[in-house]
Order: sequence, then C-alpha cells, then structure tokens
Amino acid sequence: MSKNKNKVSDINIRVELDENKVPEKILWNAKDGGIEAARSKAMLLSVWDDKVQETLRIDLWTKDMPVDEMKKFFHQTLVAMADTYEKSTQDKKMADTMRDFCAYFAEKTELLKE
Repeated sequence: MSKNKNKVSDINIRVELDENKVPEKILWNAKDGGIEAARSKAMLLSVWDDKVQETLRIDLWTKDMPVDEMKKFFHQTLVAMADTYEKSTQDKKMADTMRDFCAYFAEKTELLKE
C-alpha cells in the first residue's frame, strides 16, 4: 500500500541588498502559480505564531518605491484584509467598518480623485 503524500507548494522570496543592507530588489517565485522571478518594490508578510499568540511580520520596500505607490499598496492591502477578514470570520459588520476606514484612508491620501 502506498501512503498518501501531501502536495507541497513553495513560495520563495529573494531580497537583494545594497552595502547598507537596504533592499534594492525584491524577487519572488511561486511556481504553482506560474510566477518566476517576479519583481516587486514592496512586500508585507504576516504569519501567525499560535504558540505565543502573536503575529510575526516582515515589511520590506525597495529604496526606489515611490510614496504615491506605497499609498496605493497600503490601500489595496487594507481592502484585501477587510475581504479576508469577512471571508474567514463571516463578520460582515466589522468587515464593512474596515472598508469604511479604507474609504477614509483613500480620501485622506487623495487616492480617489473626484
């Protein structure tokens, strides 16, 4: 009898640093998703450590990441977090409250030009 083998999917991140250890390039691979050596200017990675009940984070951006793009990146990340929160908790009321903040954020950072 053969044992069932779980499929493994790797996501790899490569950060190239300058002499002061400031990120110059962020490259990532997700072969199952068809992504190989994709370039990025910023990343936010959060993982949950259930033993200590704490979020561990890696927040990186390259020195050529413009502020206007960083504002868009944060706005889109916040919207995605509201969607993920609702999907994972079924708490639509709080997700909508988070989306209200996203709209406020977009207004205050002038992302939505009227």
